[in-house]
Amino acid sequence: MVFRAAKRLNLATVLVANQRLQLPAGNPLVTAVWVDGGPDVADQHIATQAEPGDLVVTQDIPLAALLVPRGIAVLDPRGDEHTAETIGERLSIRDFMDQLRTGGTVTGGPPPYDAKAKQAFAAALDRTLTRLLRGRDA
Repeated sequence: MVFRAAKRLNLATVLVANQRLQLPAGNPLVTAVWVDGGPDVADQHIATQAEPGDLVVTQDIPLAALLVPRGIAVLDPRGDEHTAETIGERLSIRDFMDQLRTGGTVTGGPPPYDAKAKQAFAAALDRTLTRLLRGRDA
């Protein structure tokens, strides 16, 4: 979905990972940055390179908490947008769940990534990109 949106809207899209990624053929707008392995190295790269008006797609809530106050739009893969109004609560819940897991409590995982989640992400991606592009034109 992101690759198609990049092509349709002529948007540069950068993937960041600590492993080689397969880029989509025929889409020069999508590039990849390969960072060293290690805890949060990719997150640190994203946090230092992202600028206000950019969109970051991540399920990493601590990364989102670094980006949102700087005017960077953040979506998770299920279509939830992290905002200044929601990021504090989401970070608190994430930290609480992490403490439970560290203490041995089995918390289960997220629900399956199904058609409903994909549809929610597609709608949120379209809505967010439209808002960001209008902001650039203003």
